[in-house]
Amino acid sequence: MRIRIARPTVTAAAGCACALLLAACAGAQDPGPGKNGDAPPTALSGLAGAQRHGVPRGDGSHIPDDFNGDGHRDLVLNHLVKPASDAHGDDAGIGIVYGSASRGLDPSTRQLLSAHANAAKIGDTLPSAFDAEASCDLDQDGFTDLVVATDPPYNGIGRPPVPLQILFGSPAGLTGKAVALRIPDRARFGNEWPDHPVCGDFDGDKKPDLAVTASAGRLSFLRGPFTRAGRPHAAGGTIPGAGPALSPPDPRADANGDGYDDLVYAARPHEPGTAAKGTLLLGSPDGPGRPGGAYRFRAPAGKLPEAPLPRNPGKTSASATASAETTLLIRNADFDGDSKPDTVVRTHRGESADLIALYPAAAPDRPLITFTSALFNAG
Repeated sequence: MRIRIARPTVTAAAGCACALLLAACAGAQDPGPGKNGDAPPTALSGLAGAQRHGVPRGDGSHIPDDFNGDGHRDLVLNHLVKPASDAHGDDAGIGIVYGSASRGLDPSTRQLLSAHANAAKIGDTLPSAFDAEASCDLDQDGFTDLVVATDPPYNGIGRPPVPLQILFGSPAGLTGKAVALRIPDRARFGNEWPDHPVCGDFDGDKKPDLAVTASAGRLSFLRGPFTRAGRPHAAGGTIPGAGPALSPPDPRADANGDGYDDLVYAARPHEPGTAAKGTLLLGSPDGPGRPGGAYRFRAPAGKLPEAPLPRNPGKTSASATASAETTLLIRNADFDGDSKPDTVVRTHRGESADLIALYPAAAPDRPLITFTSALFNAG
């Protein structure tokens, strides 16, 4: 499953300055009207957003994106809103919002992952970048694992180090230090960074594999399961005919229903919720190498729902406010356990604020919950 998140530029705002978005940041239960008399954002009523609860301990599950194995899907967020005091600093890290039985997601049950706390050193150096890229249960222990992209030091001479790392799930969620993804020399080609990891069962053996880009339009096919040291079960030579960016087909990883997960390659990564063209690589017992012809990602029918940001202070017209806001799809998946895909969107206003909303399939016009990624600055 592809985790690559659409990347709005959100660099300022936060702490309890986000009270405009969410009074829960200050611990309030009812935000009341906005500064211009507008209705406040819905949801999180009765939930102190700045409050933080421990991650429920799970026993393992087969639910996708279930990092603590409690049977509820979790949400991954890149590019969190940062405090104004650190607006020009490094990325804030990766936010994990854990799932719940009652609301689909519970923002009070969250973890902040960072390069400083969770990345593995490359030699003696910690990377500064730490972005979620893909997720699947690579070691088959019942807890989803997270593949993360970093920026290891490289002097531009020879083959660069592998920038991808794996953070393993556990009954307590994603904790501890990541390990570097081990790509054998025979599975590398050229001197480009291995990138764009995609999870899938490409060889049909019911075990999770990884595909990553190599150089000159080739890919590395890494057969799972993986060890806790980041090593694949097996890997052969690189596979040609892949293109510079990899993505999974959407909405089904097995695009043609033959029992093997497939890949799509294109000139650039596919952003969730957008229409795009690519070329299909079909899975097989030997991995994702059979040409599958042209492939088209389709945008969702109808208008994407928006997270209900209140009106921007100082703006007097609805059109001026709307022009400063952008809504992006984060995930389309079942979060509330009814076997129907729910929609999670993120609306951001320039570089100052964001709001995330979960719209259930049963009530697609009314968000079940809303919260801001500035909550991760509250601890």
